[in-house]
Amino acid sequence: MKPSKTILPVMAMLISLSSTAQFRKYSNEFLNIGAGARGLAMGSAQVASVADGTAGYWNPAGLVGVKDHAQLNLMHAEYFAGIGKYDYVGLALPTANKKRTIGITGLRFAVDDIMNTLFLVEPDGSLNYNNIQAFSSADYAFIFSYAQKLKESEKKNVHFGLNAKVIHRSVGKFAKAWGFGLDAGLQIYSKQWKFGIAARDITSTFNAWSFSFTDREKEVLYLTNNEIPVKSTELTAPRLILGVARDFKLGKKASLLAEANIDVTFDGQRNTLISGDPVSADPKLGLELNINNVFFLRGGINNFQKALADGDTLNQKRVWIYQPSAGAGFRINNVTIDYAFTNLANQSNPLFTHVFSLKLNLVGNKNKEKSE
Repeated sequence: MKPSKTILPVMAMLISLSSTAQFRKYSNEFLNIGAGARGLAMGSAQVASVADGTAGYWNPAGLVGVKDHAQLNLMHAEYFAGIGKYDYVGLALPTANKKRTIGITGLRFAVDDIMNTLFLVEPDGSLNYNNIQAFSSADYAFIFSYAQKLKESEKKNVHFGLNAKVIHRSVGKFAKAWGFGLDAGLQIYSKQWKFGIAARDITSTFNAWSFSFTDREKEVLYLTNNEIPVKSTELTAPRLILGVARDFKLGKKASLLAEANIDVTFDGQRNTLISGDPVSADPKLGLELNINNVFFLRGGINNFQKALADGDTLNQKRVWIYQPSAGAGFRINNVTIDYAFTNLANQSNPLFTHVFSLKLNLVGNKNKEKSE
């Protein structure tokens, strides 16, 4: 059975936004879901090793890895029995000199068919189900990326990237927001070692909200003791992600990539492994077994939290939990299909989701490429 969806929790969210501009701990949280089944299967540990079109999301510096031809990435995922839908598309376009890459990324997270029950109850107290209408709550992000090589040698490669992102959020006809922010990223490759840093929302990304209610809707909100939202600005605090990765050779046709990231937030104390105020940190660990650059096996863990132990409601004992993930990938010529099996909650209350993504290298006319 699917969980029910009504306007009440949505209205609570709108009212919470109706104050003056301030940082919000989970602002634009849909931008932290991920992009591509490879990264999700590796526990979102990507900032140091990512080198394909999904780098526009994880770390724009990694787009430099797309240098021989354009690349298209697609992903669709559904959450909570199909109530939430998440879509990602990314296009990476390398320049002729293979030193710079341009990226365009689109993200959408939406909950559709939310029931508007504001007018369910008639003035005489009777219920009129014909007054129920459905609407959608959707978040969009459009990311424009630029990446280039700063240094290239046999011993060390240094890549730099920058993101400009435009955010649009809408809750039916009731509320809309537009926002803007900047990200920056750096990658350093030294032999088998890879180091990465991604600074998100370096200018404190903002969302400017506006609300639109009819006189009848305002009357219902007033009579039900609900505050009527007004224009407001929501701020997203900067976030820093540090990563290190290493490749291990396993014979002539196999290798193992291991990566560790630490996600540092500055918006107050969170339920993470390293928890402080205002700084908290959440580690992410990922592995990828590469067999002949054709078949891939992946696994990862992240989202360490303290939660009540199963069945221990009396003593209120808390234990550490984490979010596991696993997946695989298969490459045929210019097409790569990746799969992730990831847990959206924790191991005591699993909400596993199957995620597939497609990576397509857009190879042009080979004869033309040789002549150039």
